[in-house]
Amino acid sequence: MTDTVLAVLNQPSRDAAPHDPDADAYTWVEPLEEHLQVQDLGATRGDGVFETITVVDGHPQALEPHLARFGRSAAKLDLPAPDTDVWRQAVEAACARLDPVREAFVKTVMTRGVEGTDRPTGWVYAAPSPDSTRARTEGISVVLLDRGYRHDVERTSPWLLQGAKTLSYGINMAALREAVRRGADDALFVSTDGYVLEGTRANLVMRVGDRLVTPRTDIGILDGTTQADVFRFAEEQGMETAYELVTLDDLRAADALWLVSSVRQAAPVRAVDGEDRPVDAELTTRINDFLLARSV
Repeated sequence: MTDTVLAVLNQPSRDAAPHDPDADAYTWVEPLEEHLQVQDLGATRGDGVFETITVVDGHPQALEPHLARFGRSAAKLDLPAPDTDVWRQAVEAACARLDPVREAFVKTVMTRGVEGTDRPTGWVYAAPSPDSTRARTEGISVVLLDRGYRHDVERTSPWLLQGAKTLSYGINMAALREAVRRGADDALFVSTDGYVLEGTRANLVMRVGDRLVTPRTDIGILDGTTQADVFRFAEEQGMETAYELVTLDDLRAADALWLVSSVRQAAPVRAVDGEDRPVDAELTTRINDFLLARSV
């Protein structure tokens, strides 16, 4: 058992040759030692995909939806299909190998590999999660930032890879730094034609009366695994759920807002562009209790 775990996969995809024909499916290595070749396209070009999976009491949550999205992202990048069985095995083994903690996370990463080899690189990393209590209970402030694309960019320009969870997170991190410069905790992207999209690392969920609403997932945003489970919670409580085009007026009129994601779970939004927003503390607690108790 250890506090951080790293498994390097020998054959991340059945569609590509293994790195070592005689090696096991994955190998345990020391997380802080050197493992990535300097010519790996994941490092030089951000050419790869990843997932971050919540782990509660040793159990990886929403594992199958994460693995499915991992495969969809790889397909959008024309990467070889991840071998779902070996990735699942490595994730579960990493969870078992990690020191017992209440909340942890597992990150799966697959790159195109070293240029010219046609063999993807893959690894699974696990570690304890940072404490998200403050964000879940006190809420977060966000600023609205123009993403620079229309809401139909996924249809008109699929090569921009909007909707794929790629390693190219430079823009997201720049937006997060801009939010901090403006005195906020996070950013919420808006399309050039005025539709609300997603956060830098999270999906938006709104309460509108007795309904929960999230932006449609065909507008160049990620289909959120945590958001899907928030909707599952709502439906079990008899609440209606909907995927809609969300305008800025819709955002302002909503009764409550959350940014939802793995690790942080549901963080209520207490301010948008410096304007205070109502926080539904009771529903937030119920949502997070549900998310942290997931068995699938």
